[in-house]
Amino acid sequence: MKLILKFVIKEFLQFKRDKKMLMTTLVAPIIQLIFLGYAATFDVKEIHTVILDNDRTETSRNLVNDFQSTGYFDIDYYVTSYNELTELITNGHAMFGIVIPSDFEKNIGGKKTAKVQAIFDGSDGNKAAIASGYVNGIFSKFSQNILTENFQLSGMKVPLSGSIQPEVRIWYNPDLTTRNYMLPSIAGLIIMLVTSMLTSLAIVKEREIGTLEQLIVTPLKPYQMILGKFIPFSILGFISESLVLAMIRYWFQIPIKGSVVLLFVCAFIFMFSTLGLGLFISTISKTQAQAMITSAFGIIMPMVFLSGFAFPIENMPVVVQYVTYLIPLRYFNTIIRGIILKGVGLESLWPDVLMLFLFGIMILTLSSLRFSKKLE
Repeated sequence: MKLILKFVIKEFLQFKRDKKMLMTTLVAPIIQLIFLGYAATFDVKEIHTVILDNDRTETSRNLVNDFQSTGYFDIDYYVTSYNELTELITNGHAMFGIVIPSDFEKNIGGKKTAKVQAIFDGSDGNKAAIASGYVNGIFSKFSQNILTENFQLSGMKVPLSGSIQPEVRIWYNPDLTTRNYMLPSIAGLIIMLVTSMLTSLAIVKEREIGTLEQLIVTPLKPYQMILGKFIPFSILGFISESLVLAMIRYWFQIPIKGSVVLLFVCAFIFMFSTLGLGLFISTISKTQAQAMITSAFGIIMPMVFLSGFAFPIENMPVVVQYVTYLIPLRYFNTIIRGIILKGVGLESLWPDVLMLFLFGIMILTLSSLRFSKKLE
């Protein structure tokens, strides 16, 4: 035990002397969280709009005002030809365009169907779909107002009929803010970055400068050396996790509804996988650059794409959905979102915790065996 403790102290002293690693571990997670917290959002709050009003009547202006009053549509351009409208959308200056025909008010006054063309830039399918929902809602409300007004002008009462009026209640994220959903997963991503990448870099660095060979000839056994490497980076992982959770709670004002203790326990279990992956990368990399590239493209990117971090797993092909069950970050995303957003406990999360634990033990064991053979 004394040998392991001395090895851990040696790791922290080496870490203290390495200013770059200090910045990477303590400062980088905060900077990453702030940038990702504001950038990683699918909310649509500003839709640049171009208007081609061939009618130029009070009714057409009322329609445009209905769009403007929502706060989502910025009427940036009024054009006089269809070519101008298409050019603005094609060049990316506008995302949405409305073409109001010259007989718009006349058809409405004559109680005929008035057609309006709505054109979307569908390059960003998610944004176009959300904007389309806004547009349909505005047109529906505008049509309903015209119908009610026609009944009143004709002296008729609006006919009563049975209807369904839903009372919508949105739980866990009432404002439907993407940031609230993304930030907990970013916390998991930062743990993975700190523990897996730094572990691999630290071990490969020792091999590069020759200190690993010196450690091999000491009385340290392979398992003691592995523990001596894991304990410091586990502590650093907890420090990074604490900083990230503090930022989520006090900077972004997202309350942690569940047990913080359970969250840290699950983070520790998640570190079994990330530290094991970092150890494995160190056994197949000869230089720090190679270890960093392997971590980024072999571990981090697949986990980001296949864990449900940004892309819903349900939308993936069935074969890929089965592959995601091999991704530890998938289970940790479910756990951390459940604890922070929903306040659920172990009674609901135990299947994910169990799978995370089993994967962690398996990855850590196999990586440790491979590392021990390398030392021998």
